[in-house]
Amino acid sequence: MSQQREMTLHLVGIGVSHSIAPNMHNYMAKSLGLPWTFYATECPTTEELVSLAGDSSTAGLVVTMPYKGLIISHLDERDELVSIIGACNNVYYKVLEDGTRKLCGANTDWRGVKGCLLEKGDEKTRPTQVSPAPALIIGAGGASRAAVYALNEHLHSSTIYVLNRDAQEVDSLIRDSKKLPNPPKIIHLRKLAQAEGLSSPYYIVGTVPDIEPETESEIEVASIMKHFLSRPEKGVLLDMCFKPRRTRMIKLAEQLGWSCVEGIHVIGYQIEEQWRLWAGEELVQKLDRDE
Repeated sequence: MSQQREMTLHLVGIGVSHSIAPNMHNYMAKSLGLPWTFYATECPTTEELVSLAGDSSTAGLVVTMPYKGLIISHLDERDELVSIIGACNNVYYKVLEDGTRKLCGANTDWRGVKGCLLEKGDEKTRPTQVSPAPALIIGAGGASRAAVYALNEHLHSSTIYVLNRDAQEVDSLIRDSKKLPNPPKIIHLRKLAQAEGLSSPYYIVGTVPDIEPETESEIEVASIMKHFLSRPEKGVLLDMCFKPRRTRMIKLAEQLGWSCVEGIHVIGYQIEEQWRLWAGEELVQKLDRDE
């Protein structure tokens, strides 16, 4: 595609209108000299997302809940990590000789998870290959898959506890995790009694919206999370939700002595890779990384 043609980029999902992503990405476009504009675009249905992806003026998409898994079957090409992780959060295009475009998918979420969790914490107590430690994920959707990959493949968590109200979603997450080179042991915690005999997690990753627990299963999830947070062993917590930036989970964890990272930081760790896919390696090399 011509890089001087006016194009659009979109964050697509449900409930994305609050996102700060447009400000960050539009700054990137301007700094790279591209006449591209980034929008947070509500897509109530998969059909609307696919239609937007097929529009000739679309230069790329950031895919969020609930479409990270649903978009995969509509891609012409996917990278290895999309297949392994089972989720796609970045859509880009390859232009063929005849001018047609191939719809391609990548996963950059895992870079954000890894970067955020390494941002804080005590290096003396951080898990290593020699001394691994369990991790905890709240949620079992598309973002949880990137978290499993980052924790298992890069952060030495071979055992991962999962808190999620829907058992079928966890079963699906476990099936997808078996595609990893060294699949982790995933334990679905349904009751507080299960957690009491388990080792403490060093990393905790939240991948769900910031809502007040109301149902019995949601209240149980909250009680198990508080149980782990209240233990004397502390680590690093990332909440990938950033509406609000300081979520209930982050406020509670900080009160109980955990080092916390806001979800907004996830964008920063993956934004360069996303632009490399959209605009090309040569152009992104000109990026002012400090700014």
